[in-house]
Amino acid sequence: MELINKKDTSFLKNTWYVAALTTEIDADTMLSRKIIGETLLFYRKQNGEVTAIRDRCPHRFAPLSKGVRDGDEITCSYHGLKFNSDGQCTHSSHGSGKIPKACKVRSFPVEERDGFIWIWMGNQEKADTTQIMDCSILNRKPESAVGYIYMYNKCNYQLLTDNIMDLSHIDHLHGPLINTNGKLSPLLPKVEENGSVVSVRWDWLAEPAMQLLAVHLERPEDQANQFFQVNWHAPSNMHLQVAAVQDSMDYENDGRMLYDYHIMTPESEFSTHYFFASARNYLEDDAEYNAAKMAGMKQAFVEEDKPMIEAQQQEMGEAGFWELNPILLSSDAGGIRVRRKLAELLEIESA
Repeated sequence: MELINKKDTSFLKNTWYVAALTTEIDADTMLSRKIIGETLLFYRKQNGEVTAIRDRCPHRFAPLSKGVRDGDEITCSYHGLKFNSDGQCTHSSHGSGKIPKACKVRSFPVEERDGFIWIWMGNQEKADTTQIMDCSILNRKPESAVGYIYMYNKCNYQLLTDNIMDLSHIDHLHGPLINTNGKLSPLLPKVEENGSVVSVRWDWLAEPAMQLLAVHLERPEDQANQFFQVNWHAPSNMHLQVAAVQDSMDYENDGRMLYDYHIMTPESEFSTHYFFASARNYLEDDAEYNAAKMAGMKQAFVEEDKPMIEAQQQEMGEAGFWELNPILLSSDAGGIRVRRKLAELLEIESA
């Protein structure tokens, strides 16, 4: 298969994307958000369900999000056409009031679960909810142990995917709270592919563990077994597990463990919606600690990752990743496998 894909403008359509956090859409919200180049309108119907329709009136293409809501219907403020939550026009005050057959907007399958609003952008007959990445641990933990963040990025979504699939950058870009004192960079990551899921894992003996976890171990200054594992699900949804343990290899029960979700949804070729969620197996009832941890993680991304990746995109300009002939390091193994897998899935979908 040709490694140089159909530029980075290509997006999978027959797949689930996160469109919003559950908390972004309340009973009164009309949220307009662009997903893979299409502007959509999200709102909650009176029964509490989230609906999504194309945010563009078919008459003169005015955004419906600038309209007026009446129950589950939206009236376009430009010429008064009214549309229901399925995108069908239900009222016209023009002439005899007859509604043209083509007067409708597209609606999209939506699934709300685990604190996320998922949307299917492709063929509706293929919208299988079993394909949605399992984030259920976010619902199994108390609210005081779970947090969500939305961040907007001016870069291609695959650059953000690269950032998580190659965690060696934490030793060079980030401060002592989350780096590994240089332990991670020399390691050869273990990469596996299972269907459409690509996994990358690092295991090492930390001396001591990364600060974020070490302070919660019984002996913070002592050695600890530690691992990072990232599971990538097409097109750009990643589950990252980080853990440290002493005197055991049972990370789940004896160690300190983070369950993080990094979900990248393309807005356009050079802009991305970044959804982050995190849960943990320690201090689960400490809401104050949870708020501080989430604030610290957001700060690290906004002040360190985001400026670097956006500067990277600016330097790349409109060139595709492979067009620039990047050199490859051992730590790139997972990210390169993901790029190849994504190119394969795009080729299959466009065939």
